[in-house]
Amino acid sequence: MERIICLVIGYVCGLFQTGYIIGKLHKTDIREHGSGNAGTTNAFRTFGKKAGALTLLGDCLKCVLAIVIVRMIYGNSMSGILPLLTLYAALGCILGHNFPISMEFRGGKGIAASVGMIIAFDWRIFIVCAVVFFALFFTTHYVSLCSLSAYAAAFILVLVFGHMGKYGMDQPHTVELYIVMAVLTAMAFYRHRANIGRLLHGTENKVFLSSKNKK
Repeated sequence: MERIICLVIGYVCGLFQTGYIIGKLHKTDIREHGSGNAGTTNAFRTFGKKAGALTLLGDCLKCVLAIVIVRMIYGNSMSGILPLLTLYAALGCILGHNFPISMEFRGGKGIAASVGMIIAFDWRIFIVCAVVFFALFFTTHYVSLCSLSAYAAAFILVLVFGHMGKYGMDQPHTVELYIVMAVLTAMAFYRHRANIGRLLHGTENKVFLSSKNKK
């Protein structure tokens, strides 16, 4: 039952679509432009750097909020499996972001929300993922490649830290933690399937922080 509650809490938080709201402030539906989703990269391309940064921040914070709420509710009563419950909250949030019932299930790809998840779940993983992301970004400028590589790194680190007993849970719950993280990783790759195809064919769009770097 606790898992379902955490999923619901996360899903409700995930319904706050920062990119869509920013688009409406510009009197447009962001999903009708660019890549057709309501995420950070599309907001950056469609409305500019400020909109992209605000979208990243808003979508990141909503996942942090979901995890904070779960920790407030279950921090004492379910402390033995709290890392697992927080990951369920993150899963719910990313599902809400990707498939919002309030927007006909047309949301984003969940990367910005996943940043919030990693920050709130384990700051050590966040640091490694940030290094992976920016190292690839400044050498390739493919945001999709950077995001998926960072996600894969996060999954591997969860496995490593879990095996080392860093999350303080018994083996069955630790294995369940692995499964939830695997689902999150698989969903990220699924949502980026079109990007993966373009990367393989060399047609993926690059993102540059400064217009003078564009060719």
